Amino acid sequence: MTQSIALPAHASYQAALQRQNSLTKPAGSLGVLETVACRFAAWQGQTIPAALTPAITVFAGDHGVTAEGVSAYPSIVTGEMVKNFAAGGAAICVLARAISARLEVVDVGVLGQLPELPIVYAKVAAGTANLALEAAMSTTEVEAALEVGRAAARRAIEQGANLLIAGDMGIGNTTPSAALICRLANLEVDLIVGRGTGIDDAGLANKRRVVAQALQRLQGQPLSGTQVLAELGGLEIAAMAGFYLEGALQGVPSLVDGFIASAAALAARAINPAVAAWLLASHRSEETGHRLALEALGLEPLVELGMRLGEGSGAATCVPLLQLAIKLHAEMATFAQAGVTEKD
Repeated sequence: MTQSIALPAHASYQAALQRQNSLTKPAGSLGVLETVACRFAAWQGQTIPAALTPAITVFAGDHGVTAEGVSAYPSIVTGEMVKNFAAGGAAICVLARAISARLEVVDVGVLGQLPELPIVYAKVAAGTANLALEAAMSTTEVEAALEVGRAAARRAIEQGANLLIAGDMGIGNTTPSAALICRLANLEVDLIVGRGTGIDDAGLANKRRVVAQALQRLQGQPLSGTQVLAELGGLEIAAMAGFYLEGALQGVPSLVDGFIASAAALAARAINPAVAAWLLASHRSEETGHRLALEALGLEPLVELGMRLGEGSGAATCVPLLQLAIKLHAEMATFAQAGVTEKD
């Protein structure tokens, strides 16, 4: 049964908008910063939202589709990068420290056994099957991965987070992400499939063939969001979808990162459309198709920085911008307070 996700508080949004229009500036002159402050007011249910306490969870999993030669890196790199996360050496670790964000790393589907690390061990399976030939996961595995994500969101919220960021680590995961976006947003393969970690032209043609082959397997089949995830997704992508769904259920918004995060968001929306009201896009990735994925989600990115790293890095980079939007909303004087004459 689909759980009921409440809508953000419209009355708080309107009250915040009224406050914005009374601050000592021309109405609308802070652009997106004004809109963002009002959205956080609605999400938090108060005219002046509290400062953000972000929590980042990076989900890691491997992909059987790498057997098709879709990535420039071997699958062993997934586990090696998890060790780098645990040691604090990855980009997202630096960013998390810089923005004082809680950072958690979750093994939901890494191929090999990882040594004892300061991470969450929640492995549903040792990687997925080859989605070009068969379902990537069983529906049971998808449900388990969704729950891994839900549990991670609950942990973050219980420790005080009022903004969630999901990151990803999984060699080959732009391929399932592209397949999910094509299927869930009804978009053409050539518009969505990109170079991922940096494959050449021949590799790109091969990757497009693989995604087209996977989509062809499902042609004409009416599938639920969970079934689409099972056929085309990844364990870390499913966990990210669960993370978004639980955040929305608990009344906490998620800042959506790049290409993989957008695929997870589309999957979450296919499972429960109400999740969309609790999502904010951080940046537009350089990865082919991300713009169209965001348009399908109805999201407008805050910035465009030429990033395509994943890990939640683009979202983390945007947190200071969001903090400034809220601070301006909270601390600027109104015309009345400042004794400044308003326009006629």
